[in-house]
Amino acid sequence: MSMAVLFLFLGAAAGPNWSLAADQTPVAGAVFPDITLSAPKSVEAQDYLGVRGKASFKISQIPAQLVILEIFSMYCPYCQREAPQVNELYQLLAKRQDLKDKIKIIGVGTGNSAYEVQVFQDKYAVPFPLFPDENFAIHDAVGRVRTPYFFGIRINPDGSNRIIYSKVGTIHDPQQFLELLLKQADLK
Repeated sequence: MSMAVLFLFLGAAAGPNWSLAADQTPVAGAVFPDITLSAPKSVEAQDYLGVRGKASFKISQIPAQLVILEIFSMYCPYCQREAPQVNELYQLLAKRQDLKDKIKIIGVGTGNSAYEVQVFQDKYAVPFPLFPDENFAIHDAVGRVRTPYFFGIRINPDGSNRIIYSKVGTIHDPQQFLELLLKQADLK
C-alpha cells in the first residue's frame, strides 16, 4: 500500500473533522470559540483579568472591551523573539489610564505544560497571564494555528464576542499594532 493511500485511509478513519480543523481558524468578524481557562494562581493575575474567586472562566467573561490573545510555544524561536514586543505592548497599555481597564492581554502556550509556560514567563519576564494548553485543546479549537498567532477579541456588553484581528506572525511595532486594534475595535 502506498503512503498516499495509507494517509487517505487514516484521514477517512479519523472522521470528517480530522482534515478540516487546520482550515477552520476563526477570522475577523467571526465569534471566538467558547474556550474555558483555569483561573491563574496569582492574585495579581486574577485581579488583572477580573476573575478573582473563580475556578475557571471564559475569555468573554473578562471584564474588558478587548482581549488580545497570543498563541505561543516556549519552543518557538519566533515567539521567543516576539516576547519583548508583546511585553512592550503590555507596558503601553499599563501606562494609558484610558485603556488599561479596557484592554487585557493573555497568552496560551500550545502544547506547553504549566511548567513550560512558567519557564517562558520567567525567562522573558512576561507581565501578563499565560495559560498552558498541554493537550492542544485550545490549539485545536482555534484551527491549529502556527505560532506566534494573535487574536483581537472584542467583548460586547452582553458577553458575546467578535474577532477583530486574526493573524500569524509578529506585531512588529507595538504602538502601531495598538493603534490598529483600537481602530478595528472602535475604541478610543
